[in-house]
Amino acid sequence: MTASDRRGTQRPWLVRRDSGIYGYERALARAGLAPVAGADEAGRGACAGPLVAAAVILAPTRAGQITGLRDSKLMTPAARERAFDEIRRNALAYAVVAVESTECDRLGMHVANVQALRRALHRLDAAPRFVLTDGFGVDGLGVPGLAMWKGDRVAACVAAASVLAKVTRDRRMAELAVAYPDFGFEVHKGYCTAEHQAALDEHGPCPEHRRRFDNVVTAERAHAGRRSAATAGRRG
Repeated sequence: MTASDRRGTQRPWLVRRDSGIYGYERALARAGLAPVAGADEAGRGACAGPLVAAAVILAPTRAGQITGLRDSKLMTPAARERAFDEIRRNALAYAVVAVESTECDRLGMHVANVQALRRALHRLDAAPRFVLTDGFGVDGLGVPGLAMWKGDRVAACVAAASVLAKVTRDRRMAELAVAYPDFGFEVHKGYCTAEHQAALDEHGPCPEHRRRFDNVVTAERAHAGRRSAATAGRRG
């Protein structure tokens, strides 16, 4: 789609489909809305571990573009690690926050998700004039914004935020795997895989599991029932 007015002049605030992952930032800059911040999260669908959100303002020059940047879920772990370091070196500003599993339970996942994005954006050292978020709109920022479907695939600053959030969370889950070795957190990162469920069923949840998830609650009740039966058996 070509963006043009009646005189054939391209409108600076519209984005061509072939403009690439940096097209949104360029269009918003032409409209006088730079700097643009992107925000995304990692771990919303996991039943264990923290929810991690990141916000990024990328440098507006070609030198500030990140090598091989794309949706973090489509990158190899090695590519994510390289991009993680490059983003932190070259971004104008970035921030990463974690919402622990207990707070996720207290708030509920949707509220926790939006709050995490808001906290990350508020912690940026530079103030954005426009905000792009993946999936969910965030109010209370004092600047206009746009919630984008699959924003981490179409906007560079959102993709950069997705990389920071995912790498940070993956590292945290590897640390939790040492603290709770029965669950294999370093492999599935707390998501609801068959292997994770088997460990939950065998051992019951640990303190890092989110009690708002039905599979965690079911495993906790079953494990408590087995412990009670075993105790009664020993007494008998």
